[in-house]
Amino acid sequence: MAGHGNAPHAAERAVARFQELGIDVVEIVGRDAGHARELVEHAVQDGTDALVVVGGDGVIRLALQVLARSGVPLGLVPAGTGNDHAREYGIPTGDPAAAADIIAAGHSSTVDLGHIRGTDGTSSWFGTVAATGFDSLVSDRVNRMRWPHGRMRYNLAIVAELSKLRLLPFRLVFDGEREIVTELTMAAFGNTRSYGGGMRICPNADHSDGLLDVTMVHTASRTRLIRLFPTVFKGTHIDLDAVSTERARTITVESPGINAYADGDYVCPLPAEISAVPGALKILVGDSRHPPLA
Repeated sequence: MAGHGNAPHAAERAVARFQELGIDVVEIVGRDAGHARELVEHAVQDGTDALVVVGGDGVIRLALQVLARSGVPLGLVPAGTGNDHAREYGIPTGDPAAAADIIAAGHSSTVDLGHIRGTDGTSSWFGTVAATGFDSLVSDRVNRMRWPHGRMRYNLAIVAELSKLRLLPFRLVFDGEREIVTELTMAAFGNTRSYGGGMRICPNADHSDGLLDVTMVHTASRTRLIRLFPTVFKGTHIDLDAVSTERARTITVESPGINAYADGDYVCPLPAEISAVPGALKILVGDSRHPPLA
């Protein structure tokens, strides 16, 4: 299953490597997201040995909607911008043949997935991090913009949202027991450690512990938020006074007017229930161990 951008070229190289190794491959390229999902559903129903996704985190999320709890293993050939799934599971980027070799070796690991259930009826799986608050406001703005293209659009959206930075009212309930009513800049819910191309927003998240790590940022200061930003790539932001963390199996999240995003894509408006689902995915990795984050 291939996405857009660099994916067609990466898919070509991966398919060539699979053929060298004597592995039969059926390529799936949908006209759009809905068609791609339909093709994946047919492939899974027909009994494919594995589904290999060539692309970024958004295309992987699309595949997860079908693969979750199916028992069909997921293989990754990274060809996106962020590649946070690949980063988490030690899959090399920029080398489709090497990624194909890992898939062909057939070592699978059973890992957790995140799940979001919205009050609007949304039910959606995710692999890395769900975001609410400042991050999702930036994504909302990006989705409304038609110019410029690429990374510059995100940069402009960040600047625009920083100019309007404010604390947002949040209500979070952890495992139906502990309630926090507070004001936050943002809250992130991590099944894995990173999002946004290597930002370790939930640096202690473990994709096989049956729990989500929650990182909450509490500051209305643009200066503090800008200073915090570089520390997220190291994961040291959680030691700052402006940041607090929690861990839970299920979190109910409310914040008026805020949307939830996961794996970089829009999911639903809040309120929503965000959960870890243990052992929901089989994924093909380098070996039976969980490699460290690169």
